[in-house]
Amino acid sequence: MTEKTPNYKADQAIERLEESKGYEPLGACKSQFEIFLEEELNLVKKVLVEKNRKYGNSALEPQRVFSKASPLEQINVRIDDKLSRIANQQKDEDEDAEFDLLGYLLLKMVAKRYV
Repeated sequence: MTEKTPNYKADQAIERLEESKGYEPLGACKSQFEIFLEEELNLVKKVLVEKNRKYGNSALEPQRVFSKASPLEQINVRIDDKLSRIANQQKDEDEDAEFDLLGYLLLKMVAKRYV
């Protein structure tokens, strides 16, 4: 039995913080779900970071040449377009509309914190 420190709530907060950063206790085994999820999330992250670099952070800091809409509204338009393509089953050989949709939804989450 481990002894509780005088500041037990602080210890709990630290544990939650460590968990949210993806720290794992020693000897923890990942389930197949966790492994697959981590692989998919890493792939989405890699693609989003690369596109952000390639396009110069245009989703969060657009040039506003034609559109004066906010970055969030511009992302919403892209999400609507992807949903339309999925609903109409418009497939492009070079496109994975569901993957792109996931990317835009994550980008929207980031944009909410960014702007």
